[in-house]
Amino acid sequence: MTASPNPGAVPPSRSESASEPAPVRPLNFIEQIIEADNASGKWNKRVHTRFPPEPNGYLHIGHAKSICLNFGLAKKYGSNGRAGKFNLRFDDTNPAKEEQEYVDSIKRDVKWLGADWEGPNGGGLFFASDYFDKMYEFAQDLIRKGKAYVCDLSAEEVAARRGKPGVPATSPWRDRPAEESLRLLEEMKQGKWPNGAKTLRARIDLASPNFNLRDPVMYRIVHEHHHNTGDAWCIYPMYDWAHGIEDSLEGITHSICTLEFEDHRPLYDWFIDAINVGRTGDEKINHAQQIEFAKLRPTYTVMSKRNLLKMVQDKIVSGWDDPRMPTISGLRRRGYTPEAIRAFCEDIGITKVESFIDIARLENAVREHLNKAAPRAMAVLRPLKLVIENWPAGKVDELDFVANPEDPAAGTRKVPFSGELYIERDDFMEVPAKKFFRLAPGIEVRLRWAYFVKCTSVVKNAAGEVIEVRCTYDPATRGGDSPDGRKVKGTIHWVSAQHAVPAQVRLFDRLFTAEQPGKRTENWMDDLNPNSLEVVKAFIEPHVAAALIPGNTWERGGGFQFERLGYFYADQDSRPGALVFNRTVTLKDTWAKEAAKA
Repeated sequence: MTASPNPGAVPPSRSESASEPAPVRPLNFIEQIIEADNASGKWNKRVHTRFPPEPNGYLHIGHAKSICLNFGLAKKYGSNGRAGKFNLRFDDTNPAKEEQEYVDSIKRDVKWLGADWEGPNGGGLFFASDYFDKMYEFAQDLIRKGKAYVCDLSAEEVAARRGKPGVPATSPWRDRPAEESLRLLEEMKQGKWPNGAKTLRARIDLASPNFNLRDPVMYRIVHEHHHNTGDAWCIYPMYDWAHGIEDSLEGITHSICTLEFEDHRPLYDWFIDAINVGRTGDEKINHAQQIEFAKLRPTYTVMSKRNLLKMVQDKIVSGWDDPRMPTISGLRRRGYTPEAIRAFCEDIGITKVESFIDIARLENAVREHLNKAAPRAMAVLRPLKLVIENWPAGKVDELDFVANPEDPAAGTRKVPFSGELYIERDDFMEVPAKKFFRLAPGIEVRLRWAYFVKCTSVVKNAAGEVIEVRCTYDPATRGGDSPDGRKVKGTIHWVSAQHAVPAQVRLFDRLFTAEQPGKRTENWMDDLNPNSLEVVKAFIEPHVAAALIPGNTWERGGGFQFERLGYFYADQDSRPGALVFNRTVTLKDTWAKEAAKA
């Protein structure tokens, strides 16, 4: 499934036509701001956004909301025939936690979602480390202006002296002469001081009610190898110092971030204003307009990179791309589509109100898209053999199978049928319960797209377990209908035993059992779902295996709806003769059903 080029748009339903356009939703508050800016001529009617991840982990579904928002705005708004622009920028200012693996995964995930920084709306790929020289020059400039100083306090001492509301912070190094601070900063840069020995701090207001303004640290010493600059630097800018400068140097117009940065906005403004003191005309740097929105907080999920990393390190999951993880890589491996994720992000909207979003809305978005897009196939997850006693020996029938009822253009294909089949064990009961309309002794059912069959007897093992169901079939019911008009209440799926292809199927469930993991005990690990993964040995019809051969329409990694079972996606662990499928999502929301029972 290829990504649509527009992550800001929702795929239209098949019922829409040229004469029936999709309903136009109201503008969100960010779009209203941009439209007002364009109407006033602010930014010369330019819209330039960015997505600025730190490469200290894999992206998760929360980041998808920001990606779709920023790229969607760039795609929607342009002026004078110019497209809006979108940058991908890595805020790589902490080499102790950053890795090239994370950089590569982020680039892959952003482009998979459709946010192409190299396409028509692309503004380019950037790194904070590209600007380290310029940031250092700005830092020296602030020292000369009396707006920054080198401080000898350790991190612990700074925290102890930070004060509290109504009680100012303190620093004995605040009035250090500029010449001395410039010399010490250069010595820090040259590696003459160990980690933690000194920092560069902004000289703002130690009594400010906004603690972000109480002389925040701008640079700290970190003797670590950097993925992009190698060992060229041993002092690194703090995020708050670097972030606004990066936006400025890239010409970002609308700097969109989540609500936790709202209290940081005055600091970003102060830094830009301080740099621009004494500058005129083109010497001044751009002052991006920061706008905050509520982050995505799905239920039954943890989003902290620290917690996600712990699950990887403690082998609770198989890796960052484990299909149970909320990472974009994990969702892709599970079989989620970029179209579904974009539709979900559009559905939940953009507001300034913090709230939890029911994860079922994401699952429903996946169902809705795959219902239209995924071809159908048959598979049996827990096989029980069915033998048709009156089937002609050696005969193989080729039956018509509808590829996708939601897509008439997909047509039909052939599926082999023989006298020995596999059916789901749950589709047979020797002593049927009330309202059990599937196969049982003396009961006739329809085999999907095939024939009516009636159970005549069973074969059991020494433990008394049914290991084989024996039936007769009605040749006149080929295709699934009876010429005499008789009806059956049950329809079950099957695969021909002679043609079935074995596969491992991984049945994934939610990783947590609580809507808000950790709320009950204050330890999110207490709510891990012990049944989040079940592995079964299944049989699939041969068409699926053939469709996954490289070069075919659906190469390895393709998705299917296994009829009556859910949506499944071929895992990267698949090999010729050893297929592995991940359950993307069930056909129905089973969690909602259980909640209703409770």
